[in-house]
Amino acid sequence: MPKPDAYAAHEALVAPGRLRPEIWRLFLGLVLISVFVLACNTVVLAAVSRFTSPVWAESFLAGTTPSGLLLLLSSFLFVTLGVALAARVVNKRRFWGILGQLHLAVWQFWRVFRTLVGLGVVLLVFPPYDMGEPLEDNLSLGLWLPLLPLSLVAIGIQASAEEILFRGYVQQAIAARFRSRIVWMVLPSLLFALGHYLPAEAGENALLIALWSFVFGMFTADITARSGTLGPAIAMHLFNNMVALLIVALPGSLSGLSLYLLPYDMADTESLRAWLAVDFAVMFVAWLAARVALRR
Repeated sequence: MPKPDAYAAHEALVAPGRLRPEIWRLFLGLVLISVFVLACNTVVLAAVSRFTSPVWAESFLAGTTPSGLLLLLSSFLFVTLGVALAARVVNKRRFWGILGQLHLAVWQFWRVFRTLVGLGVVLLVFPPYDMGEPLEDNLSLGLWLPLLPLSLVAIGIQASAEEILFRGYVQQAIAARFRSRIVWMVLPSLLFALGHYLPAEAGENALLIALWSFVFGMFTADITARSGTLGPAIAMHLFNNMVALLIVALPGSLSGLSLYLLPYDMADTESLRAWLAVDFAVMFVAWLAARVALRR
């Protein structure tokens, strides 16, 4: 358990919400965000269907081609805009206040992100290990490298949007109403896990993947409360999604930008669970590394 003052920095994010802490504002805000995102995505999908082939439109929805996944990830900008709209209209808050002090958020983001990249390099080259069957080639290096700048921007949009929504808007609104850290850490993490519960695709692995998402949500909730900005949580999310979407992806959906593919899909119970065990360990080490980076 953290020391009594370990989460003192969180108050800087929560305090503006205490002026209007009614829980109905959170529910109304989430409805507004959902309607806004749905409307924007409907327009995008209509445009994609109108001006592209059915095959390309399908690749956009599944993220199985570079262009499709780039557009799909970039569409998460609508989530960020929806949060900004809800914060202003429903909660009477400035959007930038949800991120925390901007210069501090950027500084903390960079400290954590460069630490995690260094950790990733170490894990990649030492110690040697494998997960059984060899990885499968996906994009050629000649295509992957030129796409990398756009890929990083698109993943940055997606990762920051989810953190702004869950560890920003939702967590802060709940913390403004309930002082118990159990409430404002667990509830947003449960919502985050629910969004990653995919029984149709993951089969028997669906609950385990949702559990992974819940634990990740708890770690990013903790690092947000310790730092007082969303910078570190966005860095952790970006690093995780870079590995999962750009380096080694699962075959099928969201595989359009990866260099390699795992030799099994999300529903492969035995193989994926072995991989998730490693992923849980890496996530835990990344969280510890982020905490150390913020102390230096």
